[in-house]
Amino acid sequence: MTDVNTAIKTEIDSQDVVVFMKGTPQFPMCGFSGQVVQILNYLGVPFKGVNVLDDMAVREGIKAYSNWPTIPQIYVKGEFVGGCDIAREMFQSGELQQFLSEKGIPVKSAA
Repeated sequence: MTDVNTAIKTEIDSQDVVVFMKGTPQFPMCGFSGQVVQILNYLGVPFKGVNVLDDMAVREGIKAYSNWPTIPQIYVKGEFVGGCDIAREMFQSGELQQFLSEKGIPVKSAA
């Protein structure tokens, strides 16, 4: 495993929900990253944001690691879930909430 893959795996293993994104959860630097942050915040899911703009090796490495060409990328308990489009579709159908609950991650119910 290369050093960048080791660093990526360490990030993924550091918290139940990790998002590799452009920018930070407080200041997303692209609309797709912003949408993922909005969804997770709406659901009340604590997550760690990894800013790929801080490290070009991670930015390119995460694409190879997941075999997924775009950012953001969401990992739940070490499992790659997908990017913005997948997260949005799963959220709209209720599948994301169910998936998170099944993984033992509390989700705020819609009030």
